[in-house]
Order: sequence, then C-alpha cells, then structure tokens
Amino acid sequence: MVRDLELRLTPVRIAEPDALRDEAARAIAVAPGRIRGVTVLRRSLDARPKTPVFQLRVRVWIDEEPAPEPAFELALGDVRSQPPAVVIGSGPAGLFAALRLIEGGLRPIVLERGRAVPERRRDVAALSREGLVNPDSNYCFGEGGAGTFSDGKLYTRSTKRGQIGRVLGILAAHGAPPEILVDAHPHIGTNRLPGVVDAICRTITGHGGELRFGTRVDGLLRAGDTVSGVHTAGGERIDARAVILATGHSARDVYELLRRGGVTLERKPFALGVRVEHPQSLIDSLQYRCAARPAGLPPAAYSLLTRVGGRGVYSFCMCPGGVICPAMTAPDEVVVNGWSPSRRNSRWANSGIVIETTPEDWAAFEAEGELAGVAFQSSVERRAAAAGGGAGVAPAQRLVDFVEGRASADLPDCSYAPGLASAQLSEVLPGAFARALRAGLREFGTAMRGYLTNEAVVVGVESRTSAPLRILRDRRTSMAINVDGLFPCGEGAGAAGGIVSAAMDGERCADAVLRNRGRNRGQVPVSHE
Repeated sequence: MVRDLELRLTPVRIAEPDALRDEAARAIAVAPGRIRGVTVLRRSLDARPKTPVFQLRVRVWIDEEPAPEPAFELALGDVRSQPPAVVIGSGPAGLFAALRLIEGGLRPIVLERGRAVPERRRDVAALSREGLVNPDSNYCFGEGGAGTFSDGKLYTRSTKRGQIGRVLGILAAHGAPPEILVDAHPHIGTNRLPGVVDAICRTITGHGGELRFGTRVDGLLRAGDTVSGVHTAGGERIDARAVILATGHSARDVYELLRRGGVTLERKPFALGVRVEHPQSLIDSLQYRCAARPAGLPPAAYSLLTRVGGRGVYSFCMCPGGVICPAMTAPDEVVVNGWSPSRRNSRWANSGIVIETTPEDWAAFEAEGELAGVAFQSSVERRAAAAGGGAGVAPAQRLVDFVEGRASADLPDCSYAPGLASAQLSEVLPGAFARALRAGLREFGTAMRGYLTNEAVVVGVESRTSAPLRILRDRRTSMAINVDGLFPCGEGAGAAGGIVSAAMDGERCADAVLRNRGRNRGQVPVSHE
C-alpha cells in the first residue's frame, strides 16, 4: 500500500535517524517496521510558530518495497545535418530554447556576445576587484547569461506558462542539487551554477548544436517583413528562417537595433531602488526570535511589502548568507545586485528594496520614445557612478542615517567588493523614489522590529530588476507582431522574470519555432501580449 501524508517536524527531530519513518508510522497508526520506504515530495519551512517546523509532503510505502524513481531524460537526437535556427543569447531562455529545438529536430546556433565561463570568471574578478567593466563579458553577459552568476533562486509564480517540473528536472540532470525537486523555494547557489551551465552547454554541442562565444549580433537580416538571419559585429552573415532573441534585460544596444529595424516596442514599468545589507546574525535573531540561529535551520530570509503614495515598495531577490555584487555593463555606471552561495554561509544578508516606476518618472526622457524607461534607468546608474567616485565604488549610507536624511560619518563592513563611498542617496535617487523608500523602510522597521538599524547599510543602485520595455509578440505565434520569424524571448522581451520563467519562455518560443515551420504567419490573427 502507498500513502501520501503531510508531516510537521522540528529541525531537531528531522535530523534524527528514522524520524520520517517513525513519524509516518505514527500518523497512519502502523508499526514502524511495516514502513519500507519514505520519499519526500515537498518540503518547506514554517517559521511562524515559536519553534519553526519543517512541513513535509511524503510518500510512504507500507508492506511493499518502494518503486524506483524514473530517471529524467531528454529525447535528444543528433541534429548536425538539420536546418538551423539562431538563438541570440545563452542565458536560461536561450539555453532551454536550444535544448527544445534539438528535441524538435532543428540545429540551434547559439550566439553569445560574452565569453565562456573560465574567461568570464576573470572578467567578473576584474570588475569586483578593480572596477574594470568589460561591456561584453560581466555579471550580465557571457556563457549562461545573468543566470550563471545569479544565486540560482528557482521559485516562480509563472505556473501557467510551462512545465516547472521539467525545467527543474533538466537542471537536476545537469548537476543541480536534487533538493531543488522538492523544496518549496529551491536554490542552487552561485558556486554551483557555472557547472550546471557548462553541463547544459555540453549537452547542446554534444548533439550537434553550436555555441559561439564572443559573437555579438549587430543586425537582423531581413527580406521585407521576414527575418532571414543575422549579421554579427565580426562581419559574419548567418542565414536562418527563425531567430530566437534571448538577450536579457541589459542589452540596451539590442533595443536600439530593434527600434531602428521597426520592431514594435512598448514601455513597461519596472522597479528601482537600492540594496540593503544587514548582518545575517541579526536577521536570524529577528526572524527566529532567538539570540542565535538554532541548529538545523537555514539562514533566515524575509519578504516585505507596503505601498507609499500609490507605489509599491518591496523587498526583491533577498539573499540570506549572500553577497552584494557589481552588475553594471558599462564603465560609467554603478549597478548592484545580490547572490548567495549554495551553503548561504556569508555573514551578511542582503535584499533589493525597490519602488515601482510610473510613466511620469520618465517624463524628462519622452524624446527617447519607447526607450524612455531605458534612458531614465541609465541616468540613475550614471549618477550612482558619479557619487561613488569611480572604479565601481558604490554610494552608500547607514540605514537609519538614510531614513533620517543625514550623511553617514562612516560605513559598516560590507560584502560589496569594489568598495563603498559615503554619499547622500537622496541625491542619487530621484526625489519621489527617495521619499517613498524612506517611508517604506520606516514601515518595514515597524513590521519587523529591529530591521531599522545603523548596523545595516544601504547601497545604490538596484536598477536592473526587469526590462524597462516589452517587445510585442503575437500571442498565438510568439513572433514579434510585425516581423515574421523573429521570436523575442525571456526577460529581455519583458516576458519573464527569473531563471525558471525565462527557461519556460525559452521552451515556449522554441515550440513556436517548431510549429511555424512551413506555415504562413499572415493567416494567423494578431493578438498582442
């Protein structure tokens, strides 16, 4: 007999040998010896009770041996002699699109402006240590895209756009920890992601796909309203009947290329703010309501949300046991983001605290048309660079000092490697943002007593939360609404946010390419998304 059960165990109890078997036996009132196997299907931490508990969904085998879990496998053939499809960008959207194309019998040619992971590591190190920005190889661009050096959060609300289990299964089959298949908020860790990305790339090339690094696309080849391939900055022409555009939300030159080419774009709200970093021990004490984190519990996280003057103010990409990193893609910018290693064992906790933008915020940039949000975003990043003084140094204030509007005489230790400069962040952020941020942080300090402290530091600016525009697609074909054969994809298209949703959108666009083979798009009614 097989039963599925819900169990709640304390961290101490869950670490004991045979705890799952014994608790399952107690729950269904059978002798423990009759339990032949217990498999965890889902696991989450409930930190609300005085003593936090793990909540588990388990499958229990009673009086029979457990059935073996089927191994996850992709049905991939060799596509070396098959027709090509170009994929621009090797982030999660691009790589998962390439895998899906191989499944469908097309040969993906993945073009990536940045470098492969070994060389890219050196570029990221130079950025962190010396503030030297390689515009084509950094935290955003290179093998695996922004996902490679993100912290690998795999939680998504985009449940209707694809198969989350399939995406997680592919990641686990390529070296991600198996826990991602059961955790409610799965996480890989920055230290493990490069190996996972490398394994996926080897799967693509091993079945006949191509990966070309250091290859920046600077033009779309067109025959009227139909894409016929791409042109690279190196002067190469690559012919293809389908082009998946998966360049991420920081490829501003691509947006300009699309506008010049008449591709329909529309402005889209995004969020802008700062990174706030606390000692992890402080966040642990606040969330677990104790002096020190109990054994068996992970570093504590938090999620905060309020509204100020009609704008949402909220925590974004919270990184327990993490690091603030430099995410700029040009030398005259300062942009910060955050990541955590798999063990989440840094002594700091950081989170973006961001505010929703509105069209009124871009009013000074109306002359930029569809790229007004990009211009607004860029202007704030340049102000942050000027306030930091150069070499990637970021402007910063102690948290209470920022809220109360006074300069910080000194700054606490911080994980941001290029360094901090004491500055008034109200002179970096537009006035409405600074006011909303101060009010929101005061509310967070009330909701989470102890959060508002000068032990914490505010670092500017967190500006690359999502794309500031959307590339309009036909809902039924996933093609750009006025360019046949161009499939805008992932975060850069404004169609996803995060690793899993971008991967699912990559698969969705690859499926659309496969369906479109031989079809006449002109017979399909246009419905924008």
